[in-house]
Amino acid sequence: MGSAGRQPLMLTKIRGAIRHVGWLDGAIVVLLLLTAAWLASRVHIGVAYQWHWHQAFELLLTRGPHGELPYFFSGLLTTLRIALFGMLLALLLGTTLGLATFSRRPWLVLPATLFVQLVRNLPPLVFIFIFYFFIANQLLPASGLSRWLGSAAISPWQEALFGPPARWENLISGTLCVGMISAAFVAEIVRAGLAAVPTGQWEAAQSLGLSPWVRLRRVILPQALMLMLPPLTGQLIALVKDTAIVSLISVQELTFVGTEMANSSGLVYEIWLLVAAAYLLICLSLFALLSRLEARQGAHRC
Repeated sequence: MGSAGRQPLMLTKIRGAIRHVGWLDGAIVVLLLLTAAWLASRVHIGVAYQWHWHQAFELLLTRGPHGELPYFFSGLLTTLRIALFGMLLALLLGTTLGLATFSRRPWLVLPATLFVQLVRNLPPLVFIFIFYFFIANQLLPASGLSRWLGSAAISPWQEALFGPPARWENLISGTLCVGMISAAFVAEIVRAGLAAVPTGQWEAAQSLGLSPWVRLRRVILPQALMLMLPPLTGQLIALVKDTAIVSLISVQELTFVGTEMANSSGLVYEIWLLVAAAYLLICLSLFALLSRLEARQGAHRC
């Protein structure tokens, strides 16, 4: 049978496989929905809780005494700031550490490996307490940042980007904690991505007489990036969720705000479900953005 005869048969098989997968996916979705409905009914029967969503949304939209942004959205913005700046720090520091651990120079490999292994093998909570109380809590006041903020004129765009100046020290502490924890994992992703590029690509780039920097930037990194994007997506989403840990050092982000609002209002279930919905929305948006970037990189590669 020629290629023309095999093509319709192949298309028929592919369509049948797609229909089969579609039915299977539909059955799984229905099963999950039924399970969720059963769990919701059992929770309603067991807890017998009277929901007060109207009061919860009123609390969410209540402004401060001087017309400030509602407390919930203030914490949400702080979470977004810590996540954004933490990602930048994690990517920059993690890429630098990943390149250093992949290097053959001992004076680069040893300190980078020490940092990565130290941070990756400590619980995040323990690292945050050690870093905050022994390092950030001593260095930031000694830097004179508080005195400078008290005398410096802050423009509206600076306050919109970094928040109120009185909370900048907390913002820096939270960003450093989250960014440094994630940087250790990003470093391993970068190192593994570079190691996964075939040896022939390195040799081909070297045979062209390219300098090490041009070789890395033009030949190796574009190939390694496609391998690194999926794990980087997961790590950046984990960074967003890790921002909740800095609430324990009194950084007024979303989890800290949610705790105070739930304790003061008594609307525990409503507030925490809204907090969970906010984190879910942030993580799904980030996942959609990075998935689109991954698809675009794949299209360019093809």
